Amino acid sequence: MLFYINEIFREKIYSILGIFAIFSFIISSVIMIISYYLVEQQPYSEKTSTYECGFEPFEDARNKFDVRFYIVAILFLIFDIEILYLFPWSISLASLNGVGFWSMIIFLVILILGFIYEIYMNALDWQ
Repeated sequence: MLFYINEIFREKIYSILGIFAIFSFIISSVIMIISYYLVEQQPYSEKTSTYECGFEPFEDARNKFDVRFYIVAILFLIFDIEILYLFPWSISLASLNGVGFWSMIIFLVILILGFIYEIYMNALDWQ
């Protein structure tokens, strides 16, 4: 008996999901069709060109890219994500014990030492 009730309940959930999928498909189709007919279609040469920024590219897009851009991007991500750990720590600082406080202080010291090492190694210099 319990298995039969479980099957009915499962079929009801899947039917609700199916109705939701059909409804979302219909709504998105209606929105696309309405937007196509309401918006004035006036393509011009700059808009349909390869680059929509308004100017032609100066060089070939397949040129080698400078590694320093990647290094700065990776360093930014590392320090940005590590700084995100400060927000929950600062909110729960009142309820933390000494271990929680000093573990974050050690984390910040390591973070600051890493940043000093970056500056010392000229990782952020563009020259």
